[in-house]
Amino acid sequence: MGSRGRLVALLLLAALPPLVEEAVLLAVGLRAARGLSSQVTAIWPYDSYHDLRWLLVYHNSWASFLLGLLGVTLVRGLLSVALTLLAWPAGVPRPNRGWLIRRNLEVALLAAVVVSPWAALSVAFSVVSLSWYLFASLVPLLLLAPFLVRAGVMGDWWRGLPTIELVGWAWLNFVVLTLAGALMSWAPNAWTLPMAALAGVVNGLLWRRTVAAAVMPARVRWARVPAAPAAIVLAMASAVWAPPLVAAAAGGEQTQWRPPILSEPLPEKVPHAVIVLGGHHSSWDGSPAADPRVERFSYRGLDAQGRPLPYAPAATHQSLDSSSALLAAQVDALHKRTRRPIALLGESEGAMVARTFLERLPSGPVTAVVLFDPLVQPGRSYYPPPGHESWGVATGWQLRGMFWLANLAQEHDDTPDSPFVRSLLADAPFYRNRTLCPVGGVRMIAFLPTVSAAEAPPGEYSRIPVYQQPAFHGGLVGGQTVGDRVTDFLAGDPVRRPRQEYELLQRLGAAWQAPSLAASLNPIWAATREGDPARTGQICESR
Repeated sequence: MGSRGRLVALLLLAALPPLVEEAVLLAVGLRAARGLSSQVTAIWPYDSYHDLRWLLVYHNSWASFLLGLLGVTLVRGLLSVALTLLAWPAGVPRPNRGWLIRRNLEVALLAAVVVSPWAALSVAFSVVSLSWYLFASLVPLLLLAPFLVRAGVMGDWWRGLPTIELVGWAWLNFVVLTLAGALMSWAPNAWTLPMAALAGVVNGLLWRRTVAAAVMPARVRWARVPAAPAAIVLAMASAVWAPPLVAAAAGGEQTQWRPPILSEPLPEKVPHAVIVLGGHHSSWDGSPAADPRVERFSYRGLDAQGRPLPYAPAATHQSLDSSSALLAAQVDALHKRTRRPIALLGESEGAMVARTFLERLPSGPVTAVVLFDPLVQPGRSYYPPPGHESWGVATGWQLRGMFWLANLAQEHDDTPDSPFVRSLLADAPFYRNRTLCPVGGVRMIAFLPTVSAAEAPPGEYSRIPVYQQPAFHGGLVGGQTVGDRVTDFLAGDPVRRPRQEYELLQRLGAAWQAPSLAASLNPIWAATREGDPARTGQICESR
């Protein structure tokens, strides 16, 4: 086959699998997974990251996981062999096909082992909807890509640093996949098939460039240093440290959280008494707010006099139903004491407690709710409790192992099976569909940092007013400007500020999220009467 014929064959082979996957997604109506198909023929390790996210979400037994892992490893290795053969530069000696087959199957297995912890963290991200997990899972992909591209074509790939040219082409593929995912999530159905094929064509061109850069390097720096093993060990070790680092980075999870409404008297124009709900891992030492009409929500409940009890971070690990029941008692107590309507101001987990309270229990005197950093469409994946076999069973055990190692160096243990997380998993259809939906008789607003745009799949995410501002998770609530807007809202003024870039950022994150588990597949969700945004792209809809 001539050079031109090999190029045409390369581009056709690179375009066909994304086209097929996108056609299947359209046929089954899994709208939330748009944008993933472009990665089927991407270079290492983006291709393996694509495979493992699908496998970790869509297996329902150990047998299906092991068979699926064997299948994706074989298919990935053989597909990479074919792409490598067609991309090989003319005039450069090429290893025999047997060596290439063995080597690429080895690389497929290696990539599965190295990338799997990060793919599991992306599933954890889709459960708790914290963008920090998403961002953390992408860094090792960029680190490993130049090394793994060399691994499929060179015998001594593990020595020395990749050339700047190889790094540039490998990182360009990441940019292409991000843009392709954004465009495909935005395009009408009729356009996604040709766009998937076009993204595959670009992947084919990048295979050609990366293979050439790997087998014809200019000068390899640190040629005797085992740089690739060091990068692999760093990537795997950092996966263990990712959960505590994410918890530390999520600003709302600070221990003594004091937004302005706690430290300043309420203006007279505010008619409410206010309960302020802290986030996950927050704590409270019992110190009162500046205004007697404002008090902290206690995750431990009330004392004999009806006053909230101090609590430690471990108290925030209880289920959302348990916390919402405690909130109901505190709402009644504060209303009896002040004879005022009650407003709730919840941040992160506190926002979810407030939203659960509105759904599960009569709102009664609660007439206003402010949601800071609510989890945007959480519960998009699933893993069963220990001792049970269901969707995501292997994923759950992988996460338990990673969190167990991370907890060895932490003061406060955190687990993927805490009652808080399990309550999100058990009632996932409600939380992914109705978190930001209006409730009759209650004024509501969501204050969203722009980073939360990466947390939700493209599509509708809120039907209540939103106030958006550039910030990370937990970085909004302490600002004076935002505090003034909260006061305005509680006083009855209309408050709303959506930002145009929010939808753009939402779409740019589409390619790197784990696919949502269709709600109709999970038996424990079968009785729910919720609509499924993963299929419709709409929220607040009944089934």
